[in-house]
Amino acid sequence: MAKKQQEYGNDSIRQLKGADRVRKRPAVIFGSDGVEGCAHSIFEIISNSIDEARDGHGNRINVTLFPDHVVEVEDFGRGIPVDYNKAEERWNWDLVFCELYAGGKYAEGSGNYDFSLGLNGLGLCATQYASEWMTADIYRDGFHYHLDFKKGGNVGGLQKEPFKGKRTGSVIRWKPDTEVFTDIAVPAESFKDMLRRQAVVNDGVTLVFTDKSGSDAEKFEYLYEHGITDYANELVGDKALTPVHFCSGAAAGRDRADQPDYQVKMNVAFAFSNTVQCLEYYHNSSWLEHGGSPDRAVRTAFVSQINAWLKNKGLYKKNESAITFADVQDCLVLVSSSFSTRTSYENQTKKAITNKFVAQAMTEFLKHQLEVYFIEHPDEAEKACKQVLINKQSREHAEKARITIKKTMTQQMDLANRVQKFVDCRTKDASRRELYIVEGDSAMGAVKSSRDSE
Repeated sequence: MAKKQQEYGNDSIRQLKGADRVRKRPAVIFGSDGVEGCAHSIFEIISNSIDEARDGHGNRINVTLFPDHVVEVEDFGRGIPVDYNKAEERWNWDLVFCELYAGGKYAEGSGNYDFSLGLNGLGLCATQYASEWMTADIYRDGFHYHLDFKKGGNVGGLQKEPFKGKRTGSVIRWKPDTEVFTDIAVPAESFKDMLRRQAVVNDGVTLVFTDKSGSDAEKFEYLYEHGITDYANELVGDKALTPVHFCSGAAAGRDRADQPDYQVKMNVAFAFSNTVQCLEYYHNSSWLEHGGSPDRAVRTAFVSQINAWLKNKGLYKKNESAITFADVQDCLVLVSSSFSTRTSYENQTKKAITNKFVAQAMTEFLKHQLEVYFIEHPDEAEKACKQVLINKQSREHAEKARITIKKTMTQQMDLANRVQKFVDCRTKDASRRELYIVEGDSAMGAVKSSRDSE
């Protein structure tokens, strides 16, 4: 018997409210309800601390992993404002911990978080909603504030007491909820990678990871005094074709004619190497795993300028094809760290940006920087560009060899594999082989049974 369908009417429409907006659909915010999403929820808290440090408030962030997958993030910034907000007629702690799309990063040009990693006012609240429990200790304005949450709801309101110490900042401790995530066992290596990447693009900020999840506590510190330059040198080691070259610039523009201008800052460190190739893009400190606008700019600028240098030096043979970015990438180590006051991420996980002006500004910036670099460092330009040309020629030779081998092997294939219902004889002696063409399966059977299979 067919199962009776439930009626679908006006009363069937439901709205998720409160913590259920995250707890029932965590992948919408964190990209996954598995361990990757859980890791991203942790990064949301760390990113708030990074924004404070990059804004000049504190130069150290401590991240601790405790047994049972409890996480703590401590910073020494200004501390989250949690007192009463007259403009919103609500307590700030209720807004930032319990309300999606609430935060201090919407006022463009205010001087606060102009180039922030966090944008949407989602991270802290969403992570709180997705936790089994969370505690917050905040130090600011001469007070110590304490908050407790359980499964997305506040317990006990705001506790406030005078604090005579000098420190300011926030300490957030929580346990991700297994009712929200299918796996909360974020490995220590994920923490290390996350903090190392942030140290690279936030020069002068020390990020400390303490792993207390095992029997013996381990501590790891990450600090890059000169940011992406130090990191690029670390990547290429002592076997680079060219030394690491750093360049920086700024621009202002808009993605569309009817939109307001916004500011863009660009920092790039690159070198050429025969042994290492690496491309890493960061924007407002977020690692752009899938690139987006900066990647398009790098591809366009490097191919254009290297191709122009090769043509100018007459190194292309007659009718030879031009280089592609695959040839450049094969010997390029490049780390890009850009910032903008308006950023269009593909989604909340922030793995790519789509800003048209960022792509345009970075393309023009890189083309100019490469042109100047090639003029001022002719020996390095020659090494790099000739290596790219060698990469292209090697790739083309390898492709020709692959096609030749494929063609030869195809020709050598047994005819039986290429003609439907062909039955070959066993002998390879051409003088003994015979060819019969018949019509129909029965005729073919008769021939097969009446002839010598050799």
